Amino acid sequence: MNDEMLHPHLTTKIVVSYVQHHRLVPDQLADLITSVHRAIGQLGQPPEPEQVLAPAVSVRRSVHRDSVICLDCGYRGKTLRRHISTRHGLSPDEYRQRWGLRSNHLLTAPAYSERRSTLAKELGLGRKPLTRVAPPTTPAASTPADRAGNPKARRSRARPASKSNVANDVAAPTRATRRRSRARAASPSV
Repeated sequence: MNDEMLHPHLTTKIVVSYVQHHRLVPDQLADLITSVHRAIGQLGQPPEPEQVLAPAVSVRRSVHRDSVICLDCGYRGKTLRRHISTRHGLSPDEYRQRWGLRSNHLLTAPAYSERRSTLAKELGLGRKPLTRVAPPTTPAASTPADRAGNPKARRSRARPASKSNVANDVAAPTRATRRRSRARAASPSV
């Protein structure tokens, strides 16, 4: 049987079997058929040799004081992180692995890093804010040293403010006023 006639039949059998056991969005079906057909067509052929990567510049010359150079395309900039992610679709680790670089290979120009570091230090970034201690609000006579020298000095406690104590001119209710208010509440009003 002809190989050209065999490919479509094998492709349909494989795709039908796959679709029976997996859910696909209609847009994915065309990609699945294409990839299966291409894979069947490449069966029995020797694998394609991998491309040998040649850097745009040597690794030693890729890092300068004021700039770094991309080994893929020769782009020169202050930092490569954004460039390699947007232009080449690689993370910094993938880029280093692709070119066989050490994990500490610089992707940012040293002068740029130093400028950013000094600017951050001048602004105080990376430090915890200083907390100022408030001076004691208690009278001077109530400190422990003063109490030792003055036996009459009393310790003053801060009391929470209540509704009756908010203003000094409002007197607290006495027992007599409480009794009168209860008597008024108990008596039927006519």
